[in-house]
Amino acid sequence: MKYDVLIKKGRIFDGEGNGSFIGDVAVLDGKIVEISKSISGDAKKIYDAKGLWVTPGFIDFHTHYDAEIEASPGLKESVMHGVTTITMGSCSLSLCIGSPEDLADMFSRVEAIPREQVLPLLQKKKTWNSMKEYADHLNSLPLGPNVSTFLGHSAIRAYSMGLERSLSYGVKPTEQEMIQMEKLLQEAIDCGYLGLSINTLTWDKMDGSRFRSKPLPSTFAKWSEISRLNKIVRREDRIFQGVPNVSTKYNVLLFFKESLGIFRKKLKTTIISLMDPRSNRTIYKLVAFLTRIVNTILKGDVRLQAVPAVFDLYADGVDVVVFEEFGAGTAAIHLADLAERRKLLLDKGYRKWFRRQWTNWFLPRVFHRDFNESKIVECPDQKLVGRSFSELAKERKQHVVETFLDLCAEYGNDIRWYTVIGNDRKGPLKYIVSHPDVLIGFSDAGAHLRGMAHYNFPLRFLKLVRDAELEGKPFLTAEKAVWRVTGEIADWFGLDTGKLKVGAQADIVLLNPNGLNEKVETIQETSMPEFGGMVRLVRRNEEAIRAVLINGKIAVENGTVLPEIGKESGFGRFMAYKEKDYLYSSAKTQKREAVGSVA
Repeated sequence: MKYDVLIKKGRIFDGEGNGSFIGDVAVLDGKIVEISKSISGDAKKIYDAKGLWVTPGFIDFHTHYDAEIEASPGLKESVMHGVTTITMGSCSLSLCIGSPEDLADMFSRVEAIPREQVLPLLQKKKTWNSMKEYADHLNSLPLGPNVSTFLGHSAIRAYSMGLERSLSYGVKPTEQEMIQMEKLLQEAIDCGYLGLSINTLTWDKMDGSRFRSKPLPSTFAKWSEISRLNKIVRREDRIFQGVPNVSTKYNVLLFFKESLGIFRKKLKTTIISLMDPRSNRTIYKLVAFLTRIVNTILKGDVRLQAVPAVFDLYADGVDVVVFEEFGAGTAAIHLADLAERRKLLLDKGYRKWFRRQWTNWFLPRVFHRDFNESKIVECPDQKLVGRSFSELAKERKQHVVETFLDLCAEYGNDIRWYTVIGNDRKGPLKYIVSHPDVLIGFSDAGAHLRGMAHYNFPLRFLKLVRDAELEGKPFLTAEKAVWRVTGEIADWFGLDTGKLKVGAQADIVLLNPNGLNEKVETIQETSMPEFGGMVRLVRRNEEAIRAVLINGKIAVENGTVLPEIGKESGFGRFMAYKEKDYLYSSAKTQKREAVGSVA
């Protein structure tokens, strides 16, 4: 056989935004070896791609798969949608260093993954405790997609200062502790990590019993601490990823300032998130305008992350991340025991406090706090399903907050409801996903398992673009849309993927454009055996993906992930920042060290 895989007569998108064309792609030994309008020869596997789009594999640069990858390294929920490269270590959270208990306490509540699953998993699996050991560990797993990672600031802060000191107001790291963090960051960069991630959002809280409901370690850092670490990130041409305080919004200016390239090297900075929230219908234009100024006049390099679809949310009772932005919500979530939580919800003083904060329009907010925009989707009392809390309050002749708290006290987490946070208007959404300072992503894949499902965001984005084209109102070409979820991300993040070109790793998607239909928006639930059978939300459409290749090996056929994914090696790998430069630099370092040892 001349080739391993031969793809015939597909519409080829190169991932660089150039015009597409009908042609063939040949793959051998994990690489693309020929792209032409017609390729002759035989292959072990031949795809008739007539009517299909042939694109580079999609890239998901904002996930929280750090725990799931230990239990299920195939990461099938992303791979089935054509995602062939993912990034972990987001939002200051990383499992690269620290004790299992500390890491589980930092990770579980923020990302809404049960601690009773995360802690035993880490206690069983965690054998590493350095940047290199973690990179080697990731590379030893039978990975589905390629995996890159940031270094989480909360992880190295807790490790260097001790968890208790890292969570103490007014306590700064000593000089030795700062030097330790700097050394860990430099080691991570030397191992190919993408850069540093931080978090300044105080409604991301600790789990466990020791420091429950305290904000993450990263939120306690003075900006001088962040800037000092960023000197290394800037010097090494790496990336600074951060979560601003999206409730107050003001400290986004510090992220902008950090990126500026006036009288110094600019710093690649990516922050979450550009959205059209129901709580503030003008903020997206203001943030986009300011980012344009930073990146043009002030010589910065800021990229805003954006979900290219309606941002919706499911909640079980009061157990929902957006309730962490106000004190009364945090107080309820703080009580892990549902019986204790019920007592609190029925307490008259608490209810006054909750109502006062819920209705106060002067308090900073991301969540719209409008129960008209809600719908009960599950409840032991079936008569309530399909109705909003506002409707029920009118019937009961109560204030809607009283109705909500009554029902949550009665049914606990068995009352499940739905709302839309933002991106529900097509015009602003198209503006956001077309903006030059936006990167298409922020899926949070692997987190908020019961609340959100953005694993297939590239397909939802391509549907948005294709629907507009079919309506005769195009706002992006298909070529530019493909580039936005492949080559653009790869280039900005320094990842050696995202292109269809001779010599590139064969990460390829065969996409049926007719499969970009309403089913890509439909929510389903599926069991997670790797997490004790808990149910998570997904969106699936087997019609959209004909095949996925990772490193030249077939990972998906007809929308179904092949059984060897997550069991056999040879698919994804740990992907270092600017891997070719990294490998060259590593080889020089090894040679220099070898010469030194001989001397």
